[in-house]
Order: sequence, then C-alpha cells, then structure tokens
Amino acid sequence: MAGQKPLLELENFIAGKFIPCNSHIDSYDPSTGEVYCKVPDSGKEEIEAAVMAAREAFPHWSSMSPQDRSQIMNKLADLLEQSLEDFAQAESKDQGKTITFARTVDIPRAVYNFRFFASSVLHHTTDATQMDSMDCMHYTVRSPVGIAGLISPWNLPLYLLTWKIAPAIAAGNTVIAKPSEMTSVTAWMLCKLLDEAGVPPGVVNIVFGTGPKVGEALVSHPEVPLISFTGSTLTAERIMMKSAPHCKKLSLELGGKNPAIIFDDANLRECIPTTVRSSFANQGEICLCTSRIFVQRSIYEEFLARFVEATRKWKVGPPSDATSSMGALISKTHLEKVRNYIKKAFVDGARILCGEGVDNLNLPPRNKGGYFMLPTVITDIKDESCCMKEEIFGPVACVVPFDTEEEVIERANNVKYGLAATVWSNNVGRVWRVSKRLQSGLVWSNCWLIRDLNLPFGGMKASGIGREGAKDSYDFFTELEHFLGHRIICG
Repeated sequence: MAGQKPLLELENFIAGKFIPCNSHIDSYDPSTGEVYCKVPDSGKEEIEAAVMAAREAFPHWSSMSPQDRSQIMNKLADLLEQSLEDFAQAESKDQGKTITFARTVDIPRAVYNFRFFASSVLHHTTDATQMDSMDCMHYTVRSPVGIAGLISPWNLPLYLLTWKIAPAIAAGNTVIAKPSEMTSVTAWMLCKLLDEAGVPPGVVNIVFGTGPKVGEALVSHPEVPLISFTGSTLTAERIMMKSAPHCKKLSLELGGKNPAIIFDDANLRECIPTTVRSSFANQGEICLCTSRIFVQRSIYEEFLARFVEATRKWKVGPPSDATSSMGALISKTHLEKVRNYIKKAFVDGARILCGEGVDNLNLPPRNKGGYFMLPTVITDIKDESCCMKEEIFGPVACVVPFDTEEEVIERANNVKYGLAATVWSNNVGRVWRVSKRLQSGLVWSNCWLIRDLNLPFGGMKASGIGREGAKDSYDFFTELEHFLGHRIICG
C-alpha cells in the first residue's frame, strides 16, 4: 500500500554475521494489533550453524583472562546505555509495555546486568585445604562449561536475555540464545553492538524462532551441555524431558502465584500504592507480580475500598504515552486467556469490583484493535478457584480476608508455585516468623521488587530449579574440578 512503512525484517546472528532466513513469523504491535515485523522461523539448520560458530569461538574466549572479558562487557554496557532511548522505544513497541517502564526498568537493568557480571566475575574465589600429615594439598578450579543454551521470555525481553548472556560469557562460555518470537527486536538490535564492543564472532549467537522448532533443536543438541530457561512450567517439563538423555545442567525460572499478606498493623499509606504496582506493573506480566492479596479481616473493608480507588486511577493507554500506567498485553490470544479467567471467576460467584466488564476503557482510534484491558480486582472468591490457583499473568488481583497468622500461612502456601511473596506488617517478629514459613524463594517485607543481584533468585516447588545471582550464576555456568597435589616441590 502506498505510503505504508515496510515491515521490519530481522535476521539471525551467527558467527558475528547477520544471516537471512527463508521463512518468517509475523510479529504484532500489541498496541494496534497490526503486523509490523517479520521474525526468522529458524530450525535445526540454524542451530547447527550456531553450534559450529560457538564451538569454534570457545577456545579463544574461554582462555581470555576474566579482566579482558570484563573490559569487553563493560564496553558493551556503555554502548547499550548510549542507545538507551532507541532500545526503550523498540521494547515498548514490541512488547506493549509503557515507554516509561522500558526507560526506567527494562533497558537500565539490561545495562546493569552486563556491568554487574563484568565486575562480579573478577571477585570469585576457589577453595583449598591442606593435609599436612599426608603432605597433600587439595584445591578446586572452576572452568566454563562450553556452549550455553539460553531461552528467554517475552515479558521482559532484553532485561531477562541479558540476565542470562552476561553471566554466561563472563564465565568464559559461548552462547546460543533464543528470545521469544513475539519480542525479538531488542535482541536483534543488541547484536549490532557486539562487534563494536569487541565481542569475538561466535561468542554470542542469537537464533530467532518458535519453541517447538528452534527451541527444541537447541535443547536437544548434544553439544549444548547447559540450558538456562525462563518461562512457563509446562515448557520446562518439555525441556527436562528433552535434556534428560544428555544429563544437561538446567536452570529453570518458572511461574508464580505470588501472595501479598497484609496484617492489620500495616502502613496502608505505603502498602496500597505498592500493592497496586506489584499487581499491575507491566500489565501484570511479570513472574513476580502479586496475584493473591490476603488482608486481615479487621482492615479488609478499608483496604479493599482504598485499593479499588487506587486501581481505578491507573491509566491504561498507548504505550508511547508517557502518562500511561499500563500498556497493552502481549497478544490477542493472551488477552483472551486473561479475560476468560475473569469470566470463570464471575460464573463461580466472585465479584468484579473494577476493571474488565465493569468500567469503560477509552482508547484513541488507532489503538482500538490493540490488546488492552483495565486492571481488574476480584473478591468473594474461593481459594479453590482457578483464579486463586493458576498463574494468570495479567492485570488481575484477587483480594480475600483472613483472620489468623496460622491460617494465612497455610492458605498462601496452598498452591503449586513458590516464587515470591510480600508480607506487610510493622511487627518485626511477625514478619520474620511468617516469612520463614512461606514456601517462596523470595519474600519481601513492606516493599516490592527491590533486588540485590549478589543474592540468589529463584523459586520453590513448580516455580523452578536452581538459583541465579552473582555466585549462583557463576557456579551454574562453570564446572567444578577438584585437584589433589602430593609432595609437590616448587621449582
């Protein structure tokens, strides 16, 4: 059509070069529902080429000193930071998130991921023990594993992709990364910076496509001994099955059904805005988002009224509008999935207090075909409801009352997930007592989404296997060897 912009067409990045693909997948702008990008529909052939490139690059990259690798990674971080606005605009358009969230969270964190692991890799130590009675010295050495397979999700595209790439290459591995086919643009843009930063060809290879084709080819490849995956529990089950014949190292960061527990002594002036944010930030499309809110009965009605009032103030609008609190959901299919959960809750007798089906959503004409919905608050819902048991991964929060500490701990733990939780109380003893008994890999007290990357991140139960962070990521991306020296004479 005359005057229409040509579609953006991405290419795979293998051995330091952009490689065109014969077939492509449509990628949609979530804010309009229109196709705006063509993503390679890769498969086994492209993975084979990437494995060959990664294999050839490994001896040189792994033999470089940590200081030299660190210098290159810091240069990459600088280049990414210099292009922060371009990356933020692309991430917002590709994923549907607000430009404000992309500018202040996604891209700054991607920059920090490279800087953090460029620094932390310089400070790891190994163990040594002496056995003087036997003239022996024991010591350990950590070495890179080889080719790391990295699979990242669509909700925080560059943020989580770099969370995997950075520790992997810092430790001396080469990588083959597969971003989500729904949000591939910023990964493709990152490839353009690698050569300028000094990353040798083949160290970072990015192959685009779907999970069943390129993801499965990567996971099944016998020369890829390690897989780091962030995504759904269902996909993780498939990865475990395909990895089992090769005994691969796995790090799986999966779903959550995260509770917030609000006691009657909580500071509601801080608690309510933070809980609104923890429920609806990034359209509720963060694995750490709050989806079950347990409020002590004596303050339940007050909390509910104020929470609904605050939720209604969240503006849903075009991602490019800096005043929007929420943008669009990732896809039409996902939007319908989230809406169906709300319909099921209503059929089961729950009350929808605001949002979907209750309030009007006003959008500019250009965005009428986009995948938008209002943040939704549900109450009068049973713990056995699918909305209280299953990960919705959208802007839906269920608010229910509780009476006692013992009761709320049992109810909060009564799901298959165990990723994160939040406890609101001014009683220090209660906070520590409750936090210790919650089956969650991460528990916040009177705050949300504050992280120290030095410390381990990961979930219990169906929320994953393994931990990520400074030491944990280094341990995962390296192999440990134990050496014994007997009567060693220097010189």
